[in-house]
Amino acid sequence: MAVFTKTGKFEDVRDDVEMAITGRGLVVNNVSHVGEMLERTGKDLGDDRQIYLKAEALEFCSAVVSRKMMETDPDNIVFCPYIISVYVLPGKPNEVRIAYRKPQIVGSQASQAALKAVDELLSGIVKDALQ
Repeated sequence: MAVFTKTGKFEDVRDDVEMAITGRGLVVNNVSHVGEMLERTGKDLGDDRQIYLKAEALEFCSAVVSRKMMETDPDNIVFCPYIISVYVLPGKPNEVRIAYRKPQIVGSQASQAALKAVDELLSGIVKDALQ
């Protein structure tokens, strides 16, 4: 995984990530409210430990990058969709973390090149959001 931090408010950093995604002509397909889900289910399970102050995962895809990745190896479907998580840990309310799963660079040379392009897309989005 790749994890980065930015000082600021969760909402601002989350918006920065979303703008970095949509600024590339990509669409956020889904936002998973991970922090809220864990808080709700923790209460149901009798565990009130707070894991995140706030946490969301933004899911998206790139028709161009994804298609190339899967054309080189149909098994690369497991790397799609792409997800960038934005979260804040208790005790560090002004430190927002941005993280994503780095794709494993596997398969043929063409597959490896396509997967490197996925990593470059994800790291570029995060770099833009960190500015």
